[in-house]
This record gives sequence, C-alpha cells and structure tokens, in this order.
Amino acid sequence: MCGVAGFVDFSKSVSSQVLNKMTDVLNHRGPDDSGYSFNESKLANIGLGHRRLSILDLSKHGHQPMIFQNIEIVYNGEIYNFKEIRRELIELNYTFESDSDTEVILKAYHKWGIDAVNKFNGMFVIVLYDRDQEKIILIRDRAGIKPLFWYLRGNYFLFSSEIKSFHQFPNFHKEIDKAGLSLYFQYGYIPQPHTIFKNTFKLRSGHFIEVDLNTKKITETKYWDVIDYYNKPKLNIDKKEATIELEKLLTNSFEYRMVSDVPVGVFLSGGYDSTAVASILQKERSEKIKTFTIGFDEKGFDEAPFAKNIANFLGTDHTEYYCTQKEALDIIPNLVEIFDEPFADLSAIPTILVSKIAREQVTVALSADGGDEAFAGYNKYVRSLKYLEYLKKNSFSQFLLKNSLPLLMKSKMLDDKYNNKIGRIVETLKKHESESVLKFMCTMNQEEINKYFLKKPNHLKTFFDDENELLNSNDNLNKMLAIDYKTYLVDDILTKVDRSTMSVSLEGREPLLDYRIIEFSSQLPSSLKSNKGNSKMILKDIVHNYIPKELMDRPKTGFAAPMQIWFKDELENMIKLYLNNTRLRKENIFDIDEIEKLKTQYFKEPFNPIYYVKIWNFIIFEMWYERWM
Repeated sequence: MCGVAGFVDFSKSVSSQVLNKMTDVLNHRGPDDSGYSFNESKLANIGLGHRRLSILDLSKHGHQPMIFQNIEIVYNGEIYNFKEIRRELIELNYTFESDSDTEVILKAYHKWGIDAVNKFNGMFVIVLYDRDQEKIILIRDRAGIKPLFWYLRGNYFLFSSEIKSFHQFPNFHKEIDKAGLSLYFQYGYIPQPHTIFKNTFKLRSGHFIEVDLNTKKITETKYWDVIDYYNKPKLNIDKKEATIELEKLLTNSFEYRMVSDVPVGVFLSGGYDSTAVASILQKERSEKIKTFTIGFDEKGFDEAPFAKNIANFLGTDHTEYYCTQKEALDIIPNLVEIFDEPFADLSAIPTILVSKIAREQVTVALSADGGDEAFAGYNKYVRSLKYLEYLKKNSFSQFLLKNSLPLLMKSKMLDDKYNNKIGRIVETLKKHESESVLKFMCTMNQEEINKYFLKKPNHLKTFFDDENELLNSNDNLNKMLAIDYKTYLVDDILTKVDRSTMSVSLEGREPLLDYRIIEFSSQLPSSLKSNKGNSKMILKDIVHNYIPKELMDRPKTGFAAPMQIWFKDELENMIKLYLNNTRLRKENIFDIDEIEKLKTQYFKEPFNPIYYVKIWNFIIFEMWYERWM
C-alpha cells in the first residue's frame, strides 16, 4: 500500500521541488521509501511521485517510480494474482528483476496495453507514463477500493491519492463547489466523481483516464461496471449449488489476500462478514491468525463480547481493546486532516482506533466490507422492500399521499421534524423506485438542503441516478444492491477504511470485494440473498459450517460508537465555536437564520438523530473549512 502524486505541467513552469512536496505530504501512506521522477519533455514537465509502504519484495527492487523501456509507473495497491500473470509473461520471454507486482503491471501493460487491466485481480490505482504514445494513463480498480483524485485547470493536470497533495501545488485554485457541498449534506460524503472543489474529481471506480500530451485531451473510459453483471440473465441455480460455488470463491479470495512479506491480521466484529473471513482462514492454518476488535463500555454499542466468543471458538490470537471517551475525543480534531474533504461518518472514529491497535502487531489488516452490498445484509433493504410493496398494493393510498402531503407541508401546520420526513416520502412517491428509496434514507433531501444555502446549489448527477441502466429483470432488491455498490460502499465505507488504515500506515485489504464474488452474487436470484427478512442467506449457511448457529444469532448492529452519549457536552462547545454567526457570516455560504433554527431544535432534543446528524455534518464542514480554506 502506498501513495501516488504528480502532475502534467503544460506551461513547463513548475519545478521538481513541487513534486517532492506533493508526494511527501502522503508520508503516512508510505513511510518506508520515497521516489520522484521529473521529466522535461518537449510537450510538458511531468512529475511522478511515490511513497512506499513495503508489503511485497521489501528490497530496493520494489522501488518506484519503476521504468521498463519507455514506460514509467507509480502504483498504489496489490495485484493478488500477479504470480500467475508473471508466469504467463515469462512464457512470452519477459524476464523479471524483482518479486514485486509493480514490475508485473509494468510488463503486462507493455505486452497487452490497457487491456492488461482485465487480467488484474486486486485493489489498485495505477499511473503510467507511456513515452511512445505520449500519454499519461490513470487506472482505478473495479470496486474503487483505492482512491485517486485529479484536477484540471488551465495548463495543469494534477493527480494524487489524496486531495491534500494539491494544496502543495502553487497553481491549485481551491474554490468550493457548492453543488459538491450539497451532496455532502445529502449523504454525509461526496459521491464519485465529484469532490468539494471545482475542477477536482474522483476517478470513477472501474474507469481509466488517458491524458494525450499532444492534444491536451482527457478521455475517461469505463472498463468494468457491476450493473453489466446485474443485467445478465440470472443463474438457474439452487441454494445448495450457490453455497458450494460461493464458498470456493470466498476461500480463494481470502487466501489471495494473505500473500504478504509482512504480518497480516483480520478485523473481527463478530458479524457474519468478518466471521466468514476469520473462520475460513483459520481452518486452513495451524498457526493462529491475529484478530482485532474495538469495544465500548456503553450497552447497545459493544460488539466485543460477540467477537471474543468467535475468536475463542476459532482459536485465533485475539486482541480486544476498549475505547474510552477521551480517546475518541482526541481523534476528532484529526478527522479533517485524515479525510481532507468533508466526511461525516462517525464510525470513522472506531475504525481509526482499531487500525492503531492493529498496526502495533501487523502491517496488513483484512477488513470485511462489501458483504452487506453483495448479499443484502442491511436492515434498510428489508424496510425499503416492505415500503415499496405497500405502495404497489395500495395505489389509492399512493395517489392520496402524493397529492395531499405537499399541501400539508405548505400549510406550515407541522414543524421541521415532520416536514423533513414528509418531504422525503413525497420524493419517493414521485418515482416509486428503489433508487428513490435509498435517497429517502439519506441525511437530508434536496429541499431541506436548499434552505440552508444562501444560493440554491446546482444538482450533480451521481451513480444514484444509474438505476435506469438496470434492466427490469432485476427486482427492487437487486437494484438497491447495485446502486449501493457504486455509491455508499465506495464513497463512504471504502473511503473510511482507506483513510483510517492509511493514517497509521496500515494496509487495509478487502477480501469480500474480489470482483469474482460480486460478479457471481449479482447474477443470483434475490431469493438466495434475502427472503422474508432473512438476509445473507447463502453466506450465513457457509458460516454455520464453521461456527455454531447459536453463536451467530443476534440482531445486526453497525460499526458505531456511542458518540451521542459521549459528545453531548463537547458538541455544545463545538456548536458555539464553529456555528457562531460571525464565522458563518464571513464565509457567506449558509443562511444564518436557518442554522439558528437548527441549533434551537438540537438543544431542545439533543438525542434526536434528525438534529444531531445535521449538526455534526455542519461542524465537520466548518472544521474542514478552517483547516483547508
């Protein structure tokens, strides 16, 4: 795991020292080594920078940037099947100096061009400078596990694993994109390809960009899309056959992600996803795998006892750490440094803490994200399906609600708490589709957001708007799974894990996000994933082969911390500091009167999540603004 940064300077005015600064600000992503390549071609100055966290081939042979003939590479991630690709290349008369996957990527591109990406199984961001074609090529993995940002304005094209590199570039124009900010308040994160800044973008998952140095033209191309697999005919397969095939895929995927020249551990919550990873891996080993869990003393939040029971049954080398209120509070000031655009998911705090604990013993940790999106694990899917089914059966109720609720809102008979809920219901009724139900569950709808801005922000298209690309052969459940895979998973969950692990120089690997698993599960009938409220059906059957069912039976909980309990007093102080009228008036972004109403509502009901979450989102933005603007 590493960090990459660089630029194409068509004005040829920027020096190599800028490249060094852009790269070194990513030291946390790669503390073991650094490399810089500054190329002064006739067309542009081109900088490629790399910070290395040594995982495979710890010798100097893994140093980057790496060059083969007229191709140069910087790369972040892991290609898990690199040994198979390497053998194929050796048969084609290629020779290798290192045992690194970087050299395999470089020579695979030399042989097959951009089509080489279809051979790679892994998580990756790859930047190639092809001197023969006079192109810079940027590639992001299928699921979007690894991040890559890019910026284009005037004569400058920048790229980096994190936006903070751009602040080191003297010609970076940091202007807030109000439409991107609007997305943040809607979801608590900013969905790809958008960011908080104008002219700044996330490279979409499953895409690559080519920068033509002769024409300055930038072309973005999709090479993989989960929707293509949801649109394939569903497999004619029974539950037993599906379970057998899935277990084979899981076992192979998990073993791939244990390949390392440094110690590897597993994040264990005691839920089905992380238990599947730990149990399958431990079964194949005589030595104890290392597992890590964060616990809380507050009831209703503590999963540590469940994880400990699983670890004891499997016989893992288990580390359990109980987080204190002070430790959580100490992390808050660092959140906007770690997440260098506004990001409001509170579970980032325990994720950072468990990463710190794991890093004391291992350099690689396996997380178990993606199981809910692949196998319908979230409770929201059950609630959404019930809601959509009700609307389908009660067309008169739907007509009545669609026409009467807006009138009720306009009457101003209800306070904001109810108006907000009703506004979301009306939005859902307009479309009566699963995509709109997912938006219904967001932090704020567009009408709510607009009232907080002095000037109404524009609407930006995201992957939430891709539902029309899903064929009607997909039922509502599969449609929700596909959209969540392209939105919430990559831009909330994977962003949280990447920044949290990388903040302590820990490589986070995602064994459930092997593309073969989602390609298989997307072609399964929904009835094999969830039926009558029983979610993750075939995954649960696999886990029960390793763990007694009675150890696993418990209500699903998210990976959260008791922030509302811990932060009540501190939040009041933060409101006074970050949401005061003087600060807000100077920024000239928000309607002060509406912010005052929200503060009043929060102080009346501090444990009401409607107000608490909004307040937290505003505070995070203001902390970010103070740090980066």
